[in-house]
Amino acid sequence: MTLAERAVRRLTAMDRHPQPPLLRLRHPLVLMHGFGVLAAFRRGGMLHEQAMHLRKRGVWAFAPNVSPYHTVTARADQWEARFERILRETDAEQFHLVAHSMGGLDARFLVSRRGWGEHVATLTTVSTPHRGATAADYVMEQPERLRRLVADAAEWLGRQTLPDDDASDFLRAVREMRPAYVQNEFNPATPDHPSVQYRSYAGRAGRGTDVAISPFFRLLNAVIYEREGVNDGYVATESARWGDFRGLLDGDHARQVGLAAGGLCRMCFFLLVFIGPA
Repeated sequence: MTLAERAVRRLTAMDRHPQPPLLRLRHPLVLMHGFGVLAAFRRGGMLHEQAMHLRKRGVWAFAPNVSPYHTVTARADQWEARFERILRETDAEQFHLVAHSMGGLDARFLVSRRGWGEHVATLTTVSTPHRGATAADYVMEQPERLRRLVADAAEWLGRQTLPDDDASDFLRAVREMRPAYVQNEFNPATPDHPSVQYRSYAGRAGRGTDVAISPFFRLLNAVIYEREGVNDGYVATESARWGDFRGLLDGDHARQVGLAAGGLCRMCFFLLVFIGPA
C-alpha cells in the first residue's frame, strides 16, 4: 500500500457496521448521583452526559438531580418526585436504578422504606458506602470551626446548584454516612426488598493499587487506607459490596462519573456492561 493510499484510507475508511450495538431494556433506566460538589461541576448534572450517551444507544435513560448536600431522608423526598414524573412520561410500571455513591443509600431507602420496591426491577450501586464511610468520620473529627466553615460553603453551593430545592444539611448528612450510623441504624432498618435484584461495584485507586488517583483525593485515600484498606478516595472497596458483587472498577471516585480525562467513556462502558444482562 502506498503512502497516499494509507493516508486516504485513514481519512475515509468506513466500518461495515459503524453504529454501536443497541442496548435493549424492557424498562427505563434511572441514574442516581451521590453526595457533594461533584454534581455542580457539569452542565446538566453529574450523570447527565452518561444518560445522553446511553440514549444514543437505545436506552431510555434519565439522570435527574436532587440536593447534593442533604440527608438520605430529605433527598428521598426529592427522588420520589423525580421518579413519579419519569413513570408518567414513560408510562412504565418499573425501571432500573443505577446509583453512584450516596445515591445507592438513597435508592435502598426508597426501595425498602418508601414503597418503591414494586417499581424497581434492579438496583445497581457503584462505590456506595453500604457500611459507612470513614471519610465521614474524618470530617467529623476536625475542629468545630473548620467543620462549620466547610458546611457553610457546601450549603451555599448547594443552594446555587438547585435554587428551587434550597434546603441543605451538610453536617447531618455527613453524620449519617459514618460507619457506626450506617451499620447500627440505617442497615437494620433498611432490609433488601425480596423482588428487587441488588448488584454492586466497588472502585479502587491510589494506596494499595497500581491505579492513579486525583490529587484531590490523596489525603482521604491515605486516611481511609489506614482504617479500611483499599478505596477509591472516598469509599472503601469492602464497604461498597452489596448483593451480587460484580467486581472492581479501576478509577477514583470522580473518574467513575467521568470527572477526569477519559473518565466519561469508561463510565458509559461499565454501565453498558452491567445493565446489559437485565
